[in-house]
Amino acid sequence: MTPITKRYEVSGDDFTHAGEASGKVKTLLKQIGYHPDAIRRIAIAMYEGEINMVIHANGGFANVDIYPDRVEILLEDTGPGIEDVDKAMEEGYSTAPDEVRALGFGAGMGLPNIKKYTDDMRIESAVGVGTKVYMTIKGQ
Repeated sequence: MTPITKRYEVSGDDFTHAGEASGKVKTLLKQIGYHPDAIRRIAIAMYEGEINMVIHANGGFANVDIYPDRVEILLEDTGPGIEDVDKAMEEGYSTAPDEVRALGFGAGMGLPNIKKYTDDMRIESAVGVGTKVYMTIKGQ
């Protein structure tokens, strides 16, 4: 089956619009009758990824493929990359600047939450090149 495919731009340094893409995906999934628990997990994981792109990468793109049994998401940016992916996966580890933390973001839970709410997650990152976060969430 051909998936429903969506592509969203995530603006950098724009906390006002951060989360719009995940909100649109959530609305679409509700409209097509996706399982509520899957919708919740997708929305949380995608939102966390969007916030990371805003904080660390000056934005990027969210590519979403919706199948009857799963949703596949690719978040990609051309930011500074992640120097130590294993360290970045530790709960509470954050490289967010103080001004971002003052806004209530950057607590070091983004990548751990993505892992928690997805069925599969993979990160490809190169310093000075950017980061790709692949996620799969089962629909049932």
